[in-house]
Amino acid sequence: MKKLISCLSALCLSASACAGTVIYTDSSNPVSSPSPDIPVVYLDAPEHVQTDIFGTLPANPALAEKQARDVLNSPAFSSQQQQLTSAYQGVMKAWSLGLTKYPAVVFDDKWVVYGTTDVSMAMHHLADWRGENQ
Repeated sequence: MKKLISCLSALCLSASACAGTVIYTDSSNPVSSPSPDIPVVYLDAPEHVQTDIFGTLPANPALAEKQARDVLNSPAFSSQQQQLTSAYQGVMKAWSLGLTKYPAVVFDDKWVVYGTTDVSMAMHHLADWRGENQ
């Protein structure tokens, strides 16, 4: 019976940990097997979205301004602006959490495991740490 209770508590811990779990990384540290239930925030996404929207701007300031204005006035820009907003929201969330390195797995906006995008490994490290500090 004790074994069953431990298994059930482990399952509950896993389910609750995944509910508030977010992976913060960049494109050079991709998530190897992403789960549809766990959001992945790419911290370099704003740079990539800006490049996709504006392309490479010319060195000449007048030409760069014209190219940027053309993009801003295009009908497609409103949807592209939403992509850029979403990309920056992830970066702002990482900043508000005080993340100092990446990749990182964050549980419930409280517990952070740095150096991995593997959620099960991060859960194991967190469980070990919590066991040592009780």
